[in-house]
Amino acid sequence: MIDNNSKETQRSNYKVIRNKVLPQVENLIIEKVTERIQIFLTTHKQKGFLGIYWPLHGEVDLRGLKVNLTIPIALPASREKGLMTYHPWTDSQLRKDFYGIPAPLDEPILKPQDMSLLLVPAIAIDQHGYRLGYGGGFFDRLRAKKDWRSIPALVILPKACVSKEPLPKNSWDIPFDGWINEEGNFRRINTA
Repeated sequence: MIDNNSKETQRSNYKVIRNKVLPQVENLIIEKVTERIQIFLTTHKQKGFLGIYWPLHGEVDLRGLKVNLTIPIALPASREKGLMTYHPWTDSQLRKDFYGIPAPLDEPILKPQDMSLLLVPAIAIDQHGYRLGYGGGFFDRLRAKKDWRSIPALVILPKACVSKEPLPKNSWDIPFDGWINEEGNFRRINTA
């Protein structure tokens, strides 16, 4: 019997949706992300880096923020055992991380106090901030640490991938603070 609410089924369904709608809304999402970062920079004391990601197929490509914003940018690097670190994205050569994704591995590992905001890719997110990723648990492991969890973290994806129904989750899943889509910035609904 197929469980239509399993993470694998939901991943498959939302990947199809994301791949279909993203080409029409990606530029709008990037505009909303840029607006949100500008607001964040004027309302919060910038303490360090903006964490973005190197896009995989179907993810919003935020790499242009490196050129268009004055905040320094950091990229994540996956490591063995599901660990992830952030590194400054400078002009040094990027190398493939544990999963073959370009990362600034020759740069120092950043600490939570070096970061201002994390922007994270997703396949989907629900109203309570639970993200459906690829199943590696990298962001959950990172954000399970109190210092990393204190850094505001927003998911970047099309509106069509924001589920009105709760997504399947595990006990170790950690909700994100909100998301940005083509309509703007949204906060999660607190369940506590």
